[in-house]
Amino acid sequence: MSIAAQRDRVADEGGVDHGAVARRARVWGWWFVAEHRIRAMRAYVASWVAIGVGSPFLFLLGLGLGLGLLVDANQGAQGVDGVPYLVFIAPALSMATAMQTAAQENTYGVFGGFKWFPMFFAMNGTPIGPAHIAVGFQVSVLVRVLLPLVAFSAVMIVFGIGTATGALLLIPIGLLLATAAGFAVMAWVSTQTEDRGQLSFVERFVVVPLTLFSGTYFPLETLPAFLHWIGWISPLWHAAELGRSALYGAELPPVMLLVHLGYLVLVALVACLLSIRTFRRRLDK
Repeated sequence: MSIAAQRDRVADEGGVDHGAVARRARVWGWWFVAEHRIRAMRAYVASWVAIGVGSPFLFLLGLGLGLGLLVDANQGAQGVDGVPYLVFIAPALSMATAMQTAAQENTYGVFGGFKWFPMFFAMNGTPIGPAHIAVGFQVSVLVRVLLPLVAFSAVMIVFGIGTATGALLLIPIGLLLATAAGFAVMAWVSTQTEDRGQLSFVERFVVVPLTLFSGTYFPLETLPAFLHWIGWISPLWHAAELGRSALYGAELPPVMLLVHLGYLVLVALVACLLSIRTFRRRLDK
């Protein structure tokens, strides 16, 4: 008997209308998983809020009053991309934080769900299926990412960095980036059955290089031509370009707007399908 059939059989037993409960779980199972993780976050909500709110302020203050002053003094009135360095870097920092947070949550969180505290197997023993688990986990990650994104936008609005409308638009752009990066990391981590130190490679050899070579701290065009491809395949670069266009009106042809959005959506969809496929293989054995 398949695992799905066993779940149906268990659901139909007893005096409670377990069939209705099972049908509800098949529709809203992803939210049940997300709610479980969101409730678990309450254990470290103080540090979560402190880091999520404090980091944007310190990043923008440090780079704006430190490195930004040096860059602006050297560049003169034209600044970088026609704006002060702080305005240029602010949307990219917001996007980089969203990507880093999503990658971190999907590394040890996903691996632990299979290996160290195998809650995924427990969830799969209910009417909740592998697709629910993968999607629900990612929804909870977006909740985690939302706080720093809102904090970044709030700091930009308070200090007059760009436009208020543009600062608010950074939130959905950052969530789209976090979805793409999160599912991409999840798709790989969910294939790992043992931790031999390779999980730390995600941060060291993927997230950090992408942050450095995706036009975060300087325009991509200033890099040697043979390094431009890193930015082209990086979801961070596409999100940063969208963010700059939203925040201060950086020039962005309509075709490139579609390219940036399309690339992020494509990565998110493909990585999501790969994640669900791997989850199903590991859980429905």
